[in-house]
Amino acid sequence: MPAVAVEETSATTLNPLEIVEEIVVANEWPFDRSHEDELVVEIAARWCDYRLYFVWQPEVSAMQFSCQFDMKAPKARRHDLNELLAQVNGKMWLGHFDICPDEHTPMFRHTSLLRGAPRASVEQMEDLVEIALMECERFYPAFQFVISGGKTASEAVTASILDTVGEA
Repeated sequence: MPAVAVEETSATTLNPLEIVEEIVVANEWPFDRSHEDELVVEIAARWCDYRLYFVWQPEVSAMQFSCQFDMKAPKARRHDLNELLAQVNGKMWLGHFDICPDEHTPMFRHTSLLRGAPRASVEQMEDLVEIALMECERFYPAFQFVISGGKTASEAVTASILDTVGEA
């Protein structure tokens, strides 16, 4: 297996959570910053309250982000939920949906690689949060139909997601 060459540079990527915290404070969202590399935010939206997790990994200059729903998946619905994940993720362009293994809750996830950039931009962090919330709101009804409504993945997608084609 070929080795990957790594060149040491004096430039380090600054912690993007500093920017995220500025955005959170400006929006007056409740948050907790228990560690310099972790930030948790609560956001009330149309369908539910979402819990946003930001974790900075300075060793690889990557920020992992997740947006967790406030619903739990009962064990009996997990097969249909996994089918829903496959269908929904096929419609995603950025990030993906997953199930939190500890809490069995749906969540949007995305990791941003920032190596080589001295700093993430405010616009990048705003876009990440905006896209995540938009996708969570878009697909929340499908998750609700499977978890609480007893629908199959296909029924949930058909009942809740209208993808527009063309212009009106």
